[in-house]
Amino acid sequence: MLDKVSHSGAKLQVLNPVGYPPKVTRKSAAQRLSSLEGKTICLVDCRFDDSIELLKQVQAWFAQHMPSVVTKLVSLSNYYGKDDPRTWEEIKAGADAAILGVGHCSTCAPAVATHAISLETRYGVPCVAIHTSMFDKVVRSVNRMGGLPNAATVFVPQPVMGKSAQELAAYVAGKSPVTGRPVMQEIVEGLTQALAPDVSAGSDRSTPRLVEPGSEDELHQLFLDNDWTDKLPIVLPTEERVAAMLAGTSRRPDEIVGRMQPTLNRGLWEYTVEKVAVNAVMAGARPEYFPLILALASTGVSARGSTSSSASAMVVVNGPVRHEIGMNCGIGAMGPYNHANATIGRAYGLLSQNLQGGSVVGESFMGSLGNAYTYNSITFAENEERSPWEPLHVQKGFAAQDSTVSVFYGCRTTTFSLGLREKYWREHVRDMLLGTDAITAPTLLLDPITARQFIDRGGFDTKAKLIRWLWETARMPAGRYWDLQLVQNYRYPRATYGEEPLATNLKAGEHDEIPIFIEGDINVVVVGGESNGYWQIMGANHRATVDVAPWR
Repeated sequence: MLDKVSHSGAKLQVLNPVGYPPKVTRKSAAQRLSSLEGKTICLVDCRFDDSIELLKQVQAWFAQHMPSVVTKLVSLSNYYGKDDPRTWEEIKAGADAAILGVGHCSTCAPAVATHAISLETRYGVPCVAIHTSMFDKVVRSVNRMGGLPNAATVFVPQPVMGKSAQELAAYVAGKSPVTGRPVMQEIVEGLTQALAPDVSAGSDRSTPRLVEPGSEDELHQLFLDNDWTDKLPIVLPTEERVAAMLAGTSRRPDEIVGRMQPTLNRGLWEYTVEKVAVNAVMAGARPEYFPLILALASTGVSARGSTSSSASAMVVVNGPVRHEIGMNCGIGAMGPYNHANATIGRAYGLLSQNLQGGSVVGESFMGSLGNAYTYNSITFAENEERSPWEPLHVQKGFAAQDSTVSVFYGCRTTTFSLGLREKYWREHVRDMLLGTDAITAPTLLLDPITARQFIDRGGFDTKAKLIRWLWETARMPAGRYWDLQLVQNYRYPRATYGEEPLATNLKAGEHDEIPIFIEGDINVVVVGGESNGYWQIMGANHRATVDVAPWR
């Protein structure tokens, strides 16, 4: 499919890989208060990593410096990512203004900003949102997408988590790392003074189909400078190459495939079949892979999520398509040794970052450590022929003859072992399960040798029996479980809201053992070429399984 590209400096025409931005509807802020004297202000805890501890210091500041102000400390009913109309109505009815915080992660900062915009524009409550300075660009982007680019926003230093009361009091009494102005002065002014005029540009839904012509070297540099690549060399998406890729599907180039964003509240970008093809070309994929790449794009699950936990995607392919396009499910399947595995996964990553509007460090990607798995999204085919159980897609409700692609997300924790020992294998597996982060379900990646050992040792002749045993085995004392920071952030709020089985587990005694995972979230995939019985437990949540056929 590759046309000849000149290195002589002749001008080339290539296609733009970027998706189409969402339409932004401008909103109006609530009327500011003339003064805070005698007013009631709600301090709204977003329930993430000690946010309430900083708000307590804001409350203490008001008690000392503006004692006529009545402050009420309230927490969201659920975890920070959920809208909370009941709380918003209570604030509207019982308070004059609100201070929300603290946005200090890549997902909670957009959530806090969005909640503040909701209170301002839907409930008429003047608000100030407090964030840490690390998320300055993130928050301003969310405010812009939310239709209130001039929303009152105040920044304190990072981090908040684990800081003493004295340290947090110093944050509140100190100056903003972003503006250099006193934090509490900005908070008071944010509630009492008119917001800065909105001078942002209007919403532009257009993305040029082509980029300006240039030499091969110039275009490679342009793609690098614009953060359109994963910083590895790409194949330039000329019109000829993109046309060849489009021949791999019967779908029209202008058909909408889906919408995607790096995290909630960042704005859903839209993309067409042709836009997906551009990114597939850049990754070096072949036209026969294109239906599978389109299926991945249709899930709307980004392989370039912005989470500060540095999550990555994992792709599992099932059915006849595995052999039709020559995917590897045996020796080295999860490695770099197969063209289809490597380029399909890379295409998924490139289309994710470009079609969602970017994956730029410090702006739309906030992964603290980063994750090497994101280079190819751990893309492989399941070894169905050597598995003693039904394949993954059958487990998810598809027929064995269907060709599907499944997306998992997480891939931050991996435990690893060799086979199952005769005497203590149960204890060894339990240790591995305890090494999987508690908010991401375990997905077992088993060489066929180990899969058969699970039958020989434990009698697990069905996946359902193995999954039930894994769920029953992965337990820890309730007190220890609920003290995990990730559990406090993401499961404890849902438990207090009444979500089962979390609510029941919350009632357990401190020393009572409770399940770490939800049974239905556990998955088992057989992959590998039987060179030995090695296996892994990958912390990865199943997000979607889709049929490839509609995209042929």
